[in-house]
Amino acid sequence: MCGIVGYVGRGSSRAFVMSGLEHLEYRGYDSAGFACIESASGKLLFAKAVGSLHSLVRKLDGSSIDGSVGVGHTRWATHGAATELNAHPHFSADKTISVVHNGIIENYGVLKQRLIQQGYSFSSETDTEVIAHLFDEVMQRMSGLEQVVQAVVEQLQGAFACVVLLERYPDYLVAIRRRSPLCIGLSSGQQFVASDAAAFAEHTRDVLFMPDSSYALVERAGVRLFSFAGLPLDYVPMRVDAQWLRSTKEGFEHFMLKEIYEQKRVLQETVAFCSTLSQDAWKQTGFSAEVVHDLRELFFVACGTSAHAAQIAAFFFEQIDQIRVSVELASEFRHRALFGFDHSVFVFLSQSGETADTLESLRAVHEAGLRTFSLVNVPQSTMARESDGHLLTQAKREVSVASTKSFTSQVALLYWLAFRIAYEKGLVPQDALAECQQDLLVLAEVFEEVMERYDSFIAHDWAPRYAAYEKFIFLGRQISYPLAREAALKLKEIAYCFVDCYQAGELKHGPIALVEPRVPVFLFSVLDEGVYRKLIGSAQEVKAREGRLVIFAFEGQDELIALADDVFIIPHVKPLLGPLAMTGIMQLCTYHIARVLGHSIDKPRNLAKSVTVE
Repeated sequence: MCGIVGYVGRGSSRAFVMSGLEHLEYRGYDSAGFACIESASGKLLFAKAVGSLHSLVRKLDGSSIDGSVGVGHTRWATHGAATELNAHPHFSADKTISVVHNGIIENYGVLKQRLIQQGYSFSSETDTEVIAHLFDEVMQRMSGLEQVVQAVVEQLQGAFACVVLLERYPDYLVAIRRRSPLCIGLSSGQQFVASDAAAFAEHTRDVLFMPDSSYALVERAGVRLFSFAGLPLDYVPMRVDAQWLRSTKEGFEHFMLKEIYEQKRVLQETVAFCSTLSQDAWKQTGFSAEVVHDLRELFFVACGTSAHAAQIAAFFFEQIDQIRVSVELASEFRHRALFGFDHSVFVFLSQSGETADTLESLRAVHEAGLRTFSLVNVPQSTMARESDGHLLTQAKREVSVASTKSFTSQVALLYWLAFRIAYEKGLVPQDALAECQQDLLVLAEVFEEVMERYDSFIAHDWAPRYAAYEKFIFLGRQISYPLAREAALKLKEIAYCFVDCYQAGELKHGPIALVEPRVPVFLFSVLDEGVYRKLIGSAQEVKAREGRLVIFAFEGQDELIALADDVFIIPHVKPLLGPLAMTGIMQLCTYHIARVLGHSIDKPRNLAKSVTVE
């Protein structure tokens, strides 16, 4: 969750670290800190501040704190409140060792008690401080940097990435990774360390993605990599697309608004990408055509927005491929017993490819000898590297913490994949693939048309009225229910509103007691006639109790539209793509409510873009 940036070279570490942290602030913005080895004195200097990175930049203005070796950190709190004491870096008692850290040290309680018994005192509530004191304790009795690091990592349990500065070894950064992302940018005469390659994309395209359970000794001249067992490791840098890693607002007020309006392009690029895969799809996915022929069951494993995308996609594979589909929340699934999964494939969805719960579930399935496949948006992500195969969604870099275009790209790619599997199984003719791609291109036009039709109305009329409400009920049925859940999540994430979401048929089984004029009800329609008739009944139940109805309906659904206090009318698309046709306008509604309320839309409180802790 937290952002880590480190630099060792000839230049100013502070300038680079501050610039790198700006690219990673989406990973955490509770507090920020910087530490360096001053070149002249060899002393460790630091500064920390509560709040966004700008608070730290203001604190450093006019300061001489700088050096050619330095680290920085933006924090998303796990252990301890967002205070300056808990902000990173953390230090040994004599302030000669500095640590920045992302993740959780699971055995920190045991380690802390042992260190206290040895006379160490702690000034923060974090688990990170344990690492600094462990380095100090080991260095009291051992010499040699490799031996010191080896002795420390042998004691740490959990999922973590950390970078360590030591006055005794002023020319080095020590980078440590276990089940939490950390990478090294390689360059002549200078090296970079970060939790995301976006931090140093402007300086190098050659990246070493550290393997699991490894540590690196990073100096100006190069990098030495070791396993936790102390064995030297060879490595081959990966060349990354720097353009993919960069992103600007391009004149939009917020990244989220820009990313909402990029979704027409995302859908078009998804179709173009699928066209390149049509004849060679299974090579990319990591399993054979024979596996596809025998496929009887799919398990989708994901969290948050990705789970909602999977829930919509489940209808694709059940109706088009006639196979059973289960959608599992990764945080729960990883604790289940795994047996009896012949003729099954496990599909893992993650925008970042680093989501800790999903990644741990993938590893559990992989260790059980079962087939794994991932759908990710980051080509160099851990999930892409550890799956048997993967497909890349076409969202490109998404900066806003609240996901928009990644959701759309996941659903669109899975729609195509359902048809590709059906063709492989002989359930549809080859023409169906071309028709599927044409359906997505039509959807792209509808997507943008609806947003352009309603954007001004939402911003200047609708959102100011609905921003006055504090509680909402969202309803969907069948394939629109996962969309209702995603809409509710967006309103919670960026507008901080209390939203309860229900399957419309369940309204009368208890939740209808909540319906009153002060709690607007949002209802998302479908293009299935039978389910549509049932939704009319739910809408009538709300109106009979003086509820206020906001309805997302399709053209021609006049009986439902007549019940609405406010309505958004969507052109017809293929029935299975109905939720995607409503997605853009739904996202605009939640965006403009948050904007009226004056909230931090791109960086909502308490959240982070990449959830790398369990």
